[in-house]
Amino acid sequence: MPNSTPIVDTSRSSLLTLEIVFNLKVRDVMATNLITAKRTDTMRHIQSLMKEHKISGIPIEENGRLFGLVSVDNILRALDFGYIGDTAEGRMTRNLIVLEDDMPLSFAISRFERYRLGRFPVLNKEEKLVGIVTSGDIMSKLLFEMNYAVNKLEGEHQGAAQTASGGNGNYYRKFNVKKYDFETGGRASTEIRRVLKERSLNPKLIRRVAIISYELEINLVAHSEGGKLSCYIKDDKIEIIAKDSGPGIPDVEKALTEGFSTATDWIRSLGFGAGLGLPNVKRASDTFDIRSQMGLGTIVKSTVNITDNG
Repeated sequence: MPNSTPIVDTSRSSLLTLEIVFNLKVRDVMATNLITAKRTDTMRHIQSLMKEHKISGIPIEENGRLFGLVSVDNILRALDFGYIGDTAEGRMTRNLIVLEDDMPLSFAISRFERYRLGRFPVLNKEEKLVGIVTSGDIMSKLLFEMNYAVNKLEGEHQGAAQTASGGNGNYYRKFNVKKYDFETGGRASTEIRRVLKERSLNPKLIRRVAIISYELEINLVAHSEGGKLSCYIKDDKIEIIAKDSGPGIPDVEKALTEGFSTATDWIRSLGFGAGLGLPNVKRASDTFDIRSQMGLGTIVKSTVNITDNG
């Protein structure tokens, strides 16, 4: 009896991943919107910065020069031994392993595997602090680049073999999205992309809508209590609407800033929460609207106009 189980070309997928890794530099994945402290700042002040920005490590930097780093472990020891009021000068970690911004990404990956650290400061050729890299930053970038590469290949195949398959009529679909359901996160955006391909729409347009629907879907999974993702395909435009039931966004302007994220360390460890979701959605949209109320929830509406050039 023939085997009906789909066969995944893992060798091709692995080669594609390796190609992406070797084409990327550390500067391509590092976070540049840094929260830093000075040597004269107290450990208590640094603790409050960590709590405020929901991060677990802060570089000690002055005029671009890196002096050390204060991590959660440093703060916990300061609390345990009663020197939380001391300045960072005598309590920070000084013996740091750093990366350079023009290093191949493969170097960074090997450093993470070797030292098992949560983050590495990144310096430029002038030895100035220019970024921070976490394993989550790398995973997010690789997932984005893999998705882009696959979509590009699919778009090329579609352009080579245009097949009209029922591209008429409006379409509406609503997907239920569960909190922390990373296992199935992405299925809604995959279905939306499939429908767009069946209508033989422009590959560039399909790619934009795929980015929007995927980012909004993952936001519902990672940052909300769950919600619904809706897709409307009309004659002249495509609307993607994400609606959740909480907890709301305290500062919408910050949420639209690249690199800003409220993701927990656990979510970051899964490769999500790099602070690029909503900025990517806004960038890919022709019109973008977001409304949020604390305790009630958030509604994001993105529209992409259907044009010949996508």
